[in-house]
Amino acid sequence: MSLIVKICGLSELETLEAALEAGADMVGFVFFPASPRHLSLEAARELGRCAAGRAGKVALTVDADDATIGNIVETLRPDWLQLHGRESVARIRDIKQQFGLPVIKALAVESRDDLAAVAGYEAVVDRILFDARAPKDATRPGGLGVPFDWRILEGLVLNKPFLLSGGLNIGNLAQAVRIAHPHGVDVSSGVERAPGVKDANMIRAFIGASRGAEASLRTAVSHAG
Repeated sequence: MSLIVKICGLSELETLEAALEAGADMVGFVFFPASPRHLSLEAARELGRCAAGRAGKVALTVDADDATIGNIVETLRPDWLQLHGRESVARIRDIKQQFGLPVIKALAVESRDDLAAVAGYEAVVDRILFDARAPKDATRPGGLGVPFDWRILEGLVLNKPFLLSGGLNIGNLAQAVRIAHPHGVDVSSGVERAPGVKDANMIRAFIGASRGAEASLRTAVSHAG
């Protein structure tokens, strides 16, 4: 399986186009008012049209109710829902039944003990996304640009593919892929020149580095075999 590259938190046509032209597999749009990457429904409609058929569209929400998710689905027409809050297994099951879309569940990781929650979610989600745990005083979930210890994921065996997130950038990407062996990588702040402001050149560089890291890993595995 090729390494999935997801560029998250896109909010402008220029940087969305850069991600699509560079070969991003997934493009993420944030619907959470506390985030500097939050999108209005009107903005999401235009971006969604641009991305349609060119990459998987991912709608990121945080503990959203059915009405909110419904409005997002109707406007963006996403291919995936990414749930980044405290959604329970039962809540995710209800969301999948209600909207009929595959789900990515983000799980915060700080220590090996945090992986205990994975088993329950695996039964209902389509992808797991491992992100760094937010600081206690944070106003929104996620690692906020800070990586966690990827060695926590070494040797992890899952029934569902997983994506790695949290503080990734072109400087640490190859090491992260080599250690954690994810099925995909997810970046947001690592391709920004300011909070919420994506940089087209950084996006292109990250996607290029992802392809390079994937090729290096394949070569290493081949030589090891």
